[in-house]
Amino acid sequence: MPQTIFLKPFVAVPINNWRKSIVHKSSIDVNIKVQRRVGGLVCMGMLAPRKFLQKRRKQEVFRDAADEAEQKNWRRLMNEIEETGSAVAVLKSERMKNQEIPKDLVLGTLVRFKQLRKWKLVGEILEWLRTQTWWNFSEMDYLMLITAYGKLGDFNRAEKVLSLMNKKGYAPSVVSHTALMEAYGKGGRYSNAEAIFRRMKSSGPEPSALTYQIILKIFVEGCKFREAEEIFETLLNDKKPPLKPDQKMFHMMIYMHKKAGSYEKARTLFALMAERGVPQSTVTYNSLMSFETNYKEVSKIYDQMQRAGLKPDVVSYALLINAYGKARREEEALAVFEEMLDAGIRPTHKAYNILLDAFAISGMVVQAQTIFKSMRRDRYTPDLCSYTTMLSAYVNASDMEGAEKFFIRLKQDGLKPNEITYATLIKGYARTNNLEKMMEKYEEMKKCCCLVQGNGISWADS
Repeated sequence: MPQTIFLKPFVAVPINNWRKSIVHKSSIDVNIKVQRRVGGLVCMGMLAPRKFLQKRRKQEVFRDAADEAEQKNWRRLMNEIEETGSAVAVLKSERMKNQEIPKDLVLGTLVRFKQLRKWKLVGEILEWLRTQTWWNFSEMDYLMLITAYGKLGDFNRAEKVLSLMNKKGYAPSVVSHTALMEAYGKGGRYSNAEAIFRRMKSSGPEPSALTYQIILKIFVEGCKFREAEEIFETLLNDKKPPLKPDQKMFHMMIYMHKKAGSYEKARTLFALMAERGVPQSTVTYNSLMSFETNYKEVSKIYDQMQRAGLKPDVVSYALLINAYGKARREEEALAVFEEMLDAGIRPTHKAYNILLDAFAISGMVVQAQTIFKSMRRDRYTPDLCSYTTMLSAYVNASDMEGAEKFFIRLKQDGLKPNEITYATLIKGYARTNNLEKMMEKYEEMKKCCCLVQGNGISWADS
């Protein structure tokens, strides 16, 4: 039978002065109904809605009627582009209706898509403008275009734009060369990217801090760790370095050491940041937290970050929640999530999935269901990862009837199960020694969406 108790703050969660006020405030006079199940307490009142998660209508203020008409027209244009996926088609239609398009409107559209990092649309608009006689295609437009292709990793088009700039008589710039270098890097042409960088170093234009940030990122993503370390060392140790390594460069190198599994080197760089006067941020501590798998170590770094006067962000909370979840300390994971909400930080889709996993690992179905429902309430549509994690909660609770029903619901909700989804069900039937159902799901997996090839599983057209 359900009963009523008062839950005390979870002492296992690291708490300093800033956190104490939050936890005590949320725990005093809280009457939480719980029911006992095998595996722990089920909090029926957890994840109560927060005001900051509620949808609010923004009050719009316009200078005058003309400004209102202009703003609404621009917003309509942006919505049409978003819906159709083609900027040029919408702009052409607008030009045909009105004979011309205000240049400010086009420029505002370009700037907005650049801010949103929708580089494909930026490139599409600029390529169209390049052919229009009414638009004066300037050097800045060329630089934005090559930057767009750089972000997209389209090195063939980036090369063509740079060639056009040379024919137009524009002097080589650090922006155009850095964009071409980035295009090579994103396109997997690491040797070409390195060649651009070396040429800039030897004959100009002189690489900027952004150039160094990007080449380090290219090397790290391409697992060229020795080359990345070599460049970073020249910035640290040269008597007259071209520039001092900044925070982003340190972060990239810390991430590189994580990727390479060199935790001590990452710690050394962390200490060197303070020694060199490079400010440490929440991102710096998040990088260190991501190294650790032991919840106690993650908790220590989390406390260290707060003692440094830095407030955790959604990534910090997600890393701590994940550490507690993997250690099967579900109550602490939930307490951290609640604290994040109390701090006014909106959880991401991934943060919800991590908390969902924390309860699914231990087969705590009711809590997992509460989190799954909370996602929709807070305007996050559960994805296939969410559904598969929820399915694993049933499997880990040895509730295969519930798992089968939820698997049917997954497909009814319009999602296509992948090999991980099927593997979760197969594991459940294997645990319950139901070999017939296990083989049935295995055959269904092969027939519907997967083919087993060698040692792995690959997608096939169904």
